[in-house]
Amino acid sequence: MKEGLKYVIFKTKWGFFGLLANQKGLLRSVLPHNSYMATKKYLLVGMFRDAKEHKELYPELQKAIKAYYDSDNNDYTDFAERFSVPLCLKGSQFAQKILKTCMKVRPGRTITYSQLAKNAGFTRASRAAGSVLAKNQFPLIIPCHRVIRSDGKIGNFSAPGGTKTKTKMLEYEIAFGID
Repeated sequence: MKEGLKYVIFKTKWGFFGLLANQKGLLRSVLPHNSYMATKKYLLVGMFRDAKEHKELYPELQKAIKAYYDSDNNDYTDFAERFSVPLCLKGSQFAQKILKTCMKVRPGRTITYSQLAKNAGFTRASRAAGSVLAKNQFPLIIPCHRVIRSDGKIGNFSAPGGTKTKTKMLEYEIAFGID
């Protein structure tokens, strides 16, 4: 068991969203599931079974995420930066650069894996960028759903619901003029 692990699961219009953190920052986010227990199971998978629930974990971030799913607020980009939430990014310097670059993709917009890699300074690394996004521990906060294939197709999505969830999120952002 890791010391100081805290989590919160809160209701949005799309279901229950989860955040997991330690004393250094956010470790994981989980896109909405239909039930509290399904979100908890997905959020605490692995070594996190002894994490303690903490309802006041990043309250401003919770509020912004709820606003996103309620379409009440179109100013929800840069969740982590805006609320001074440190992200405990894993992986190589390459992986961290890809994730940080992905955070800059605005709502309602898309970018290709190739463009993302190029913007991160790695011209020929589109497949590697896709592999990094497949392991994204912070869906929505790091908006990997906004990255698509160069042929315009949606591409894969490793979050629950797969490509249906990715499509739904992109359509939602466009429909509500979230930009």
